[in-house]
This record gives sequence, C-alpha cells and structure tokens, in this order.
Amino acid sequence: MNNYTEYKNWLNILEMIDEGLKRKLAAVKALELGWGGISEVSKITGMSRDTIRKGIKEIKIGDSIERLPRIRKIGGGRKRIDIKDPIILHDLEMIMDENTAGDPTSLLKWTSKSTYRIANELNGMGHDICPNTVVRLLKEQNYSLQANVKTIEGGSGPERDEQFKYINTQVKLFLSQGNPVISVDTKKRELVGNFKQNGRTWEKKGEPRSTNVYDFRNLAEGIAIPYGIYDIFRNDGFVNVGVSRDTSEFAVESIRQWWNLTGEKLYPHATGLLICADGGGSNGSRRRGWKYFLQGLVDEIEIPISVCHLPPGTSKWNKIEHKLFSFISINWKGKPLVDYQTIINLINSTSTKTGLYVVARLDEKEYEGGRKFTEREMATIRLKPHELHPKWNYTIEPKTEHR
Repeated sequence: MNNYTEYKNWLNILEMIDEGLKRKLAAVKALELGWGGISEVSKITGMSRDTIRKGIKEIKIGDSIERLPRIRKIGGGRKRIDIKDPIILHDLEMIMDENTAGDPTSLLKWTSKSTYRIANELNGMGHDICPNTVVRLLKEQNYSLQANVKTIEGGSGPERDEQFKYINTQVKLFLSQGNPVISVDTKKRELVGNFKQNGRTWEKKGEPRSTNVYDFRNLAEGIAIPYGIYDIFRNDGFVNVGVSRDTSEFAVESIRQWWNLTGEKLYPHATGLLICADGGGSNGSRRRGWKYFLQGLVDEIEIPISVCHLPPGTSKWNKIEHKLFSFISINWKGKPLVDYQTIINLINSTSTKTGLYVVARLDEKEYEGGRKFTEREMATIRLKPHELHPKWNYTIEPKTEHR
C-alpha cells in the first residue's frame, strides 16, 4: 500500500460510493493485505481503524445492503473540528511555536510535548478537542513524533529553556521595530595550503587532485579564521576572514566591518542592534574584552547594542551554524583551500535556493592575544544588565546621546 499510484483508481472509486460500501470495500482490501492491512488501509484512505474493523465485521456476518443501517449522504456526518472551530489551528501553532525542537536544517518540525497536554491546553483556551484529534491535526501541520538525538554539546542548566524563550522574544521585538538581529560565531579555523578537504568533487576519471599527505602547520601558508555574521531577517551572511588570532577584538572588528559595509546601508534608521552569540569563545559572556571593544563600537555607531548569549552547551543551536556555516562547508567540500583568495572566492560564491547571499573579506590585521583589562577600563563600559539572567543578557549604550 506504500505505492499510492497503484491504488489510484481504487481510491477514486471510494470517493464515488456511500459510506457503507466504502467501509466494506476498505475492509475487503485490508483482508487482502493480511497482517497490518487495517493500518495500511487506514493510512492511505484516512478512515479510522475502527471503521475498517466495523466493515470487516459486517462482511463476516454477511450483512447485505438491505440490512445495513441508514446511510448518510456523501459529505454528511460530523464536521471536522478545524471547520467548526477555525481558530484552533492558530492556537495549536501558537502552543507548538514555543515547544518545538529538532534538526534546525530540516523543514520538518517535531515536538516532545505529549498530545494529552496539548489537548488540555487547547481545552483550557476554550476549544473542545481530544488527544487523538490533536495527533491528526499535528500530522496535517507537518509535525511528527521523534526520538531524542544527541546534539547538545554539554550539560544544560534549568534556565536553558527560559533563556531560549527570552531570546525568541527579544528577536521578535527587535524585528518588529525594524532593527537588525544578527547571529555571530567563529567557524572552525582552517589551514591555508594544499591540504585535503573532506568531501568529493567532480574530476576527470583517474585524475584525482593530489594534496599533502600530512596536515602539519609548518606546511601551511597560514591559517584562516572565518568570523561570521548572519542577518536573521534578510538571510544575508558576512564573513571576516582573519589570519592571526580569534580574539574579542577580532570578533568586534568583524561586526564593525559588517556594519560599515552592509548593516548601516540596510538599516539606516536603526535604533538598536541585537546580537545572538554563543556563551563562550571570543564573544563569550565572560570575556571582558568582548564587552570592552563592543563599547567602542557602540560609541562609533551611536546606537545601543544588546547581546543575548545562548546557554552553555547549546552552541549547535546558534542560527549561524545552520543558516550560513553549513552551506559554506558544503560549497568548499573537496576543494583544497590553497590560498586566501580561494577561501574568499568560495565563501562569496556560497548561495542557497532560499536566497542566501554572502560577502567575505580578508582581515590581515595582527591581533594581540592574552590582553588583560583593568577594573578602570571595565568601569568605562555603559553596560545595563537585563532583569532575566543578567550575565547572559545585557545592553551596552553609547557614552553620548544616540540618534
């Protein structure tokens, strides 16, 4: 029954007959299929298993057409709940919006919230629905129930879900105000030279490209440190490719370059900027340099910058990982990154069917590592912690009046 084309004519006949004959014809097909037939027929026709079982029972006791109970007109019977109660789909989607998880690169959404609890929430909102109907509506809305997948890097505190909801609220708020929201992170550093890259690419048969046997640093022309900025609203990417160190100064400089080359032109009337960043790395929540150099950027652009950090151990859920970096990796798979210009060209040529546009530049500045920041320097930062998880959420304001 997995081949729907094979049963096309049979399904067309089902639509032409009344419910009594439809029930019996479905029962006959289920009996023909044997074990699992009821489930398969239910899946392909949308009829409930109980209805098919009823048809089987009628066949076995030899009911004739005359002995069948009163048959409703085609289209008769109880109306679908989403027809009687159109608002229920909106409310269901609203409930699911805060309770979904899964592979961020997949369009298929899935939920770990039980259908019983979802039904209870909907009933509490004034709807009349049972868990079985919730299952049907979820499937029609492209949800499926799946098992857990190991994707979280480390342990998670009890505040994790609360922080994700807060980030989601802040993103919606900034976008509604016409302000930019960017996701930032540093991609894995790469050796620049004739080194093997994972993946395959089309080449003449028998003529594979030769690369170095060993990935030793002394064989490389240098290192490439791609720091990415992903514009969540516009689906645009910007990558600043560093050649020295992944420091907080480098991270802020990358955001500055994005703003000067792209952001300011796209958001000329911005009154704020929201950065979604990991909890660690060069843009970590505990990095003094990150906040110190952000203050310098804030004073330059004269608008406040708000930062929301992802909870510890959840960096894989950063938007930039799946909306930008994954496609860059796909684009240069199997291609040795022989020099910096090749890296820039490969990043610039990255695109997707959904309209991703990427710009890259080479940053040849030498950044100082291991710099210490004094209490006096930190005191110059106009940092305003948010009420919720102030170590993860804060706003840095200009020292002068912003526009």
